[in-house]
Amino acid sequence: MRSTPSRRATATGALIAAAALLAAGVQTGTATATPAGATGAAAAASAGADHGALAKQLSPSQRAELIRDANASRAATAKDLGLGSQEKLVVRDVIQDNDGTTHTRYERTFSGLPVLGGDLIVQTSKAGATQGVTKASKATTAQLKAVGTTAEVAPAAAEKQALGAAKADGSAKTAAEKAPRKVVWMASGKPQLAYETVVGGLQDDGTPNALHVVTDATTGAKLYEWQAIEKGTGNTEYSGQVTLNTSGSYNLTDTTRGNHKTYNLKNGTSGTGTLFSGSDDIWGDGTPQNAETAAADAHYGAAETWDYYKNVHGRTGIRGDGVGAYSRVHYGNSYVNAFWDDSCFCMTYGDGSGNASPLTALDVAAHEMTHGVTSNTAGLNYSGESGGLNEATSDIFATAVEFYADNASDKGDYLIGEKIDINGDGTPLRYQDKPSKDGASKDAWYSGLGNVDVHYSSGPANHFFYLLSEGSGAKTINGVSYDSPTSDGLPVTGIGRDKAALIWFKALTTKFSSTTNYAGARTGTLAAAGELYGTTSAEYKAVADAWAGINVGSRPGGDTDPGGTVFENTTATAIPDHGSAVTSSVNVTGRTGNAPSTLKAGVDITHTYRGDLVLDLVAPDGTAYRLKNSSSSDSADNVKTTYTVNASSETANGTWKLKVQDVYSGDTGKINSFKLTF
Repeated sequence: MRSTPSRRATATGALIAAAALLAAGVQTGTATATPAGATGAAAAASAGADHGALAKQLSPSQRAELIRDANASRAATAKDLGLGSQEKLVVRDVIQDNDGTTHTRYERTFSGLPVLGGDLIVQTSKAGATQGVTKASKATTAQLKAVGTTAEVAPAAAEKQALGAAKADGSAKTAAEKAPRKVVWMASGKPQLAYETVVGGLQDDGTPNALHVVTDATTGAKLYEWQAIEKGTGNTEYSGQVTLNTSGSYNLTDTTRGNHKTYNLKNGTSGTGTLFSGSDDIWGDGTPQNAETAAADAHYGAAETWDYYKNVHGRTGIRGDGVGAYSRVHYGNSYVNAFWDDSCFCMTYGDGSGNASPLTALDVAAHEMTHGVTSNTAGLNYSGESGGLNEATSDIFATAVEFYADNASDKGDYLIGEKIDINGDGTPLRYQDKPSKDGASKDAWYSGLGNVDVHYSSGPANHFFYLLSEGSGAKTINGVSYDSPTSDGLPVTGIGRDKAALIWFKALTTKFSSTTNYAGARTGTLAAAGELYGTTSAEYKAVADAWAGINVGSRPGGDTDPGGTVFENTTATAIPDHGSAVTSSVNVTGRTGNAPSTLKAGVDITHTYRGDLVLDLVAPDGTAYRLKNSSSSDSADNVKTTYTVNASSETANGTWKLKVQDVYSGDTGKINSFKLTF
């Protein structure tokens, strides 16, 4: 076994470096996939943080021991949580902090059936005392007493429904991968017997298909669907000359990073392919025509991503168990994408349009491997708001890895796909400072965000990360100009990218669940910031400010109005438990023309479980603007925030109403006040 002295990676940058090498007779522009830059990144991330709240770097054997302990006590844990005799817990992941606090993530079964959306995280002290439980569903800790296990709908009906949904995505499969399995569907709140069907094949763009469709086993109605192949288009900039780790008589096996291997699919779309090997330890020539070039980029990207997670966040490998995933390059023919697949525990890269631009750049590797980290921690469903958060998580850590690598040929930036030129005009694929610049992504949260494609509903979370890292306004970083706005018109002061990434990672691994939405992500990141830096810290305030900057929640101490005329109703109105909607009204007078596109609706509601509440702003003509949906993962108390509404089509004068309805039973509350700021 040996490591390479140096190898050339893909692209123009590599050709320039090679030309310099030939002209001067010396090696130049070398970037190494080593922990050398880790100390600075890790130190910057943890500066000012409570050392005890930071994740401990566990060896695979230490992690395995924690999992064994959790498995040994899972029956007692289930009893402590109040679960019924037919319910069992399954340990999925364990994170331990330096102070001994342990975060154990569980799946759940009922009468042997998987409970989808029943996942939870139990936080215990060093002494073993339970400190808190984070739930994917409001009913997670309640016994599943009213769920029958006898289906009224035949499995064939569920399979037919799933095949129809998959056909719409381009799959030509005429049968499911496996027979539909019975599950308990709990992600929407009320548990119910259902079927889960998985359909394979290929999607329209050539990406493998693994569509999961959940069908009500009583009515046959489709309850949910999500795609398990988590794909994301990245960039194809080149990394110059890099040092890789290989083994044996020269093959792409990284023995220092979980035996990560890189394979050549040779334009195939299935199987593992052929392990790259050669007669020497030089890989590629910097051009896409050489099959080894894409392999060198993918191998390097995997190494840098492994090092980032291990050295900055203490996670050894995607699953935290020290086992390396593998990479497959040269997938399909002119395939313009890359994807992560849980079933093979691997990253796969296409060669781009005309097979001329392999999608094997550093941030692509980090993006795809992060899908694996997300799958093995929070398990964010790849649909709706949780799907947008899943995609944003991959973009967030792709950016973090790019800055961490500190590669002179690919400097860190907040642009995604900036050199692939998919648009044909030199513009990036995505922008984190102002996502809407790509023409499709969203800058801020709004009630219909969950209906948008996950690559575009990721925009607000990407925007949040940029604001938390760098703050609002105009600035230039590594030669790139940014100008990030806020939805509430107020400034945000950044805390630095390393701290922002640390907060997001802690929330992802110890607070987020499969159903976390944007409101839940705010709750989780604030909890993470509080544990790391304290609830009175600048970091905690910045997290709240950055969320307010994308229209999620309020700023500490209440919102500061950016000026304007205020109309307010301070008469308290009780909210019936699981009852009819109630309203609080304000009469707007003395205005001319229409309401603004940034109408501020200030809401102060006291409630014991805000996830039960649906809020609408009703204009004088009766048009309703959804402010907040109900959500089983929105488990905080109270609603005290300001929503921004584009009401520019409405006449300003007249009676405006805040309409509130409690759609589930068991909790009570009242509207304290409602105000509009014009």
